[in-house]
Amino acid sequence: MSYQDKSIHCRDCGQEFTFTASEQQFFAEKGFTNEPKRCPTCRRAKRDRGTSDQSAQRTW
Repeated sequence: MSYQDKSIHCRDCGQEFTFTASEQQFFAEKGFTNEPKRCPTCRRAKRDRGTSDQSAQRTW
C-alpha cells in the first residue's frame, strides 16, 4: 500500500500536524486502525499526566 502524508487537526489544541507516510506504515504494521487524534506535543502531555480520561480509577 502506498502512503502519503496527511494533515490532521489536533483534538486538544487545534494545531494542524502531519501524519507522515512512515508513521502511517508503522501504524498499519502494528495493526492500529485509527489515525492519531492528538499532535505529538499533546500526546506527550497526556501521557506525562499519567492518567487517561477513559481509565480513571474505577470502583466496583
